[in-house]
Amino acid sequence: MFKNLIVYRIAPSSQLELQRLQAALAAAPFAPCGATQEQSGGWCPPRAQEHGALVESIAGHWIACWQTETRMLPAAVVAQRVDEKVQRITQESGRTPGRKERRDLKDEARLDLLPLAFTQRRSIMVWIAPRQRLLALDTSNQTRADAVVTALVKSVDGLALALLDTRQSPQAAMSTWLLEQQAPAGFSIDNECELKSTAADKAVVRYARHPLDIAEVPEHIRAGKLPTRLAMTWQGRVSFVLTEGLQLRRVALLETEQQESQRSDDNFDADAMLSTGELSQMLPDLLAALGGEQVGGQTGA
Repeated sequence: MFKNLIVYRIAPSSQLELQRLQAALAAAPFAPCGATQEQSGGWCPPRAQEHGALVESIAGHWIACWQTETRMLPAAVVAQRVDEKVQRITQESGRTPGRKERRDLKDEARLDLLPLAFTQRRSIMVWIAPRQRLLALDTSNQTRADAVVTALVKSVDGLALALLDTRQSPQAAMSTWLLEQQAPAGFSIDNECELKSTAADKAVVRYARHPLDIAEVPEHIRAGKLPTRLAMTWQGRVSFVLTEGLQLRRVALLETEQQESQRSDDNFDADAMLSTGELSQMLPDLLAALGGEQVGGQTGA
């Protein structure tokens, strides 16, 4: 169910109640873009069923879904419409519009074209583990994650969230693991990583489908290159790519991969139970491997 993870800690002061969360999200439902609206966002049923619940509670974990719709308006199309307007003004009045008028013409062109633009929808699944006070978003884009978190704390009074912050940075930990060629307890290092130079040239070395227990990897680190991502597996059950920003990408449940192709599409509960069950066990081990959590600031309403 979750292919990427950006994880937040829920503040101890935040009250977590399922019915209260349901009511809060119901006050900000998703609605399609209006004719001249560039983007809209809101909460939708995670099962993608019309009139379904906005928060699903499965085995003690809560699942929600934030959806956006964006009107796709290429800059070249807008520029062409502006040029047409400029040419018409020049022909009719004999003058060339200045910079400020061109900006106004651009805004006018966008309003003209928006009702004709195609729309694109994007959904981000939200997982809340109330007992562990964790919240995770299925995205690798921090800007999109920030938008969802902002919407969530606006909807839920008193909710405060902070990105997970560990005592040892992921980059420092990955450097140690690769230097010593030894993964932390419970984890193994897979055949992919990226190393970036701290020098002015910002040189990058990437390994893909290549063993990392070779002499040149520690040599790169000793020469000043630092890991920006590293593929790992936890307990032979969950594989992922850890980034320097403590994001998890390409998350996969290894024990269920073979079964997924044989299952029907209507397995929301089973998928949610498997994903949240495995990830809620793996995350504490990952935090421990990074030296535990650092107390930090929070984003709240």
